[in-house]
Amino acid sequence: MANKKVKVLEYNAVFLEEKEGGYSVWVPALPGCTSQGETFEEAVKNIREAIELYLESSPDIIEYGDEKKEKQFLVPIKVSYA
Repeated sequence: MANKKVKVLEYNAVFLEEKEGGYSVWVPALPGCTSQGETFEEAVKNIREAIELYLESSPDIIEYGDEKKEKQFLVPIKVSYA
């Protein structure tokens, strides 16, 4: 049996703790790739599955995602308002 090479991809995911409980999560590099979970661990599991399904349905995004990965970063911005 031939060994198939597996490519490991990494994406940033943004988690939001919901007021009513649980977490919403989305991947900025993959438009429309969102999920949720009652616990943080469940949200991580669910977004991983959502990413896999997203990539299966849009295989051309893989190369684009690799290119874009190094250009992405998160910066917290504080503002004051009255």
